[in-house]
Amino acid sequence: MVLLLLCGVIAFTACDDELNMNGSPNGLTFSTDTLTFDTVFTTIGSTTSKVMVYNKQNKAVKINLIHLAGGASSPFRINVDGAKDAIHQFQDIVLKARDSLFVFVEVHINPNNEIMPVLVQDSIVFDVEGKNSRILLEAYGQDVEIVRSLIIDNDTTLNAGKPYLVYDSITVRPDVTLTLAAGTNIYYRNNAGLIVYGNLRAAGSWEQPIYMQGDRLDKIHYDYPIPYKYVAGQWGGVFLYSKNGHHVLNHIDISSGTVGLYFYNEDKNATPYLEINNSRIHNFLMYNLVAVNGNLLVTNSEITNSGSYTVYLNGGKHDFYHCTIANLFSKSAGSPISRDETPAVMLMDLNKQLPMETIFKNCVITGTAKTEFTIASKFKDLYKGDFQYNYFKRKEDSLLIYQHNRWYQEDDSLVFVRDRYDHKDALYFDFTPDSISPIRGLADPTISEQFPLDLKGRSRLTDGEPDAGAYEWYPTTAQ
Repeated sequence: MVLLLLCGVIAFTACDDELNMNGSPNGLTFSTDTLTFDTVFTTIGSTTSKVMVYNKQNKAVKINLIHLAGGASSPFRINVDGAKDAIHQFQDIVLKARDSLFVFVEVHINPNNEIMPVLVQDSIVFDVEGKNSRILLEAYGQDVEIVRSLIIDNDTTLNAGKPYLVYDSITVRPDVTLTLAAGTNIYYRNNAGLIVYGNLRAAGSWEQPIYMQGDRLDKIHYDYPIPYKYVAGQWGGVFLYSKNGHHVLNHIDISSGTVGLYFYNEDKNATPYLEINNSRIHNFLMYNLVAVNGNLLVTNSEITNSGSYTVYLNGGKHDFYHCTIANLFSKSAGSPISRDETPAVMLMDLNKQLPMETIFKNCVITGTAKTEFTIASKFKDLYKGDFQYNYFKRKEDSLLIYQHNRWYQEDDSLVFVRDRYDHKDALYFDFTPDSISPIRGLADPTISEQFPLDLKGRSRLTDGEPDAGAYEWYPTTAQ
């Protein structure tokens, strides 16, 4: 259960004002006529929202009664300027001329045994001399399966249906496989995460992707309201620790935690495997993808926006095809901090881990730093790399491991359709190529034929000149 603290201040009455005893609903105005809550998990309850009530007249108004139309059985709860009432009725409130008061509202919805969210409604009624005005209240209640410190000892499948709400963590034992069925949604409480010492399978599909994110479905207010789902650091992350693990993730969207996927193996005599296809790993406070001493294959995926490295590779074989890796974290929606100056992609070959070999083909690697791709190696000319038909934000390199690439130019201002969060219209990043983007037509068609659909499920072979990255440009009317 979440303990909700109702906040309320500001006194509102004065007995010596001349009363407008003939007041009417038209004597009151409101900050909104409808108060809509974001989806609320049943049994958990919402955060507190508020409505302002104004008397814009030059005389005081006596509000005979403020109450919930649904009475004591309503899922909504109200208090008026901090004053509470067990049955949510407030009588004989005098609102001074040109004054205002707060009505604080929260909602607590009981389980409904439904898979889809269920709409609940009520209204706050303001009675002024028998004439009523109302503020509509509405919220969607979502049933969830609550998971607390779950340890998985046997092969297990989490099925689609009710979302899962994870407290603390889910831990998968060695040699055990956890499968996430297509359409599974997992919400994590603050610092909660998934820890895998066995194997992880994500069996998402184009029609039913899998989602992992924090549990806050409301908004945070900086200078403007921002959905929490766009705020990094909401939960812990996914940690893959098995030395013999075989992880395959298809069509999964992981967002807004501290770390995205942390694929780590301490045993240099073992080589675990991680495969990621048609997926998004975006908006993390630290790293999106870390791979240490393991083999990694990533195809047709978006890995974007982090406070530090977006992709960190150290030890093992790593192959990337048709991926968009971009760190625009300083332009992120809800981060009060900016990213550091580490590159979006770091190939660390200085410490004594497994030998490294890296392939990037038909990829985009860019961001807000001056250099977004770095190989840290004593002998870069001997590094086992194959980098072809990519777009790099960094200085051009003449090493033979780079072939047919396009390098950042100062006038490359329009790489993506939307390279920042649009606060005015609450629009998220869009990493589709802009119509004049330098990544258009850059990809090697022979590679694209192996991945004929982009991350939006559209053909990248239509015009014979596929674009680099996870997304194909289409005319606006076809987006």
